[in-house]
Amino acid sequence: MILFISDLHLQEDRPALTEAFLRFVDERARSARQLYLLGDLFEYWAGDDDLDAPFHQRIVSSLRSLADGGVELFWIAGNRDFLVGDAFAQAAGLTLLPETWVVEDHGRRIVLVHGDAQCTMDVNYMAFRAQVRQPAWQQQFLAMPLTQRKGIIAGLRDNSRKDQAGKSDEIMDVTPAAIAAVFAETDTTVMIHGHTHRPALHDVDGKLRYVLPDWEPEATPPRGGWIAIDDDGTITRHTLDGSRID
Repeated sequence: MILFISDLHLQEDRPALTEAFLRFVDERARSARQLYLLGDLFEYWAGDDDLDAPFHQRIVSSLRSLADGGVELFWIAGNRDFLVGDAFAQAAGLTLLPETWVVEDHGRRIVLVHGDAQCTMDVNYMAFRAQVRQPAWQQQFLAMPLTQRKGIIAGLRDNSRKDQAGKSDEIMDVTPAAIAAVFAETDTTVMIHGHTHRPALHDVDGKLRYVLPDWEPEATPPRGGWIAIDDDGTITRHTLDGSRID
């Protein structure tokens, strides 16, 4: 079985969310062959020099236990945790992947992305994304003291929340043209992504686009879940309690 999750936005002040993730690791992921983390596992990541924080150690240790148990772990950066680097990968026992990755399974080519790069109508975000993904910008940012970086990130998060309040749902979703381009460029027939927090299965001219859910176990009803590819190649969507959606 191959599992896919994204958009957990783990943070220390949401213990119910942390426990939901740890249950997923213990009750679901340990029996998997591979686990793909498709971005925004953390609410934010200020740099690998924050690895020693007790909360981060708890998450990293849970991932490492999977790797040590034989589960292959793969990571695609999200818009909140794109500063995860080699030190984190080594500690967690996972492989960092580029922002677009193709998996071949049961004769299909499946493309994996986080999804933010396909929200091309959000012009302001796309400009910000282009800036912060530049190696020179990241090198300069990571050279700052950790406390300063966290302060900057807190300000960016506040600005982002205010900015999103004035944006339409259409602007914050992926665009058909961007999705079509990914399918064409990768010669794939299935896509799995997160970011939009709009879990669904879309048929795009005979090609399937699976959207992962964000995780909010505290909500009523609880939100969250994962996508699985079973040993026979069947792709299924699941809620937090493991129930199958389709």
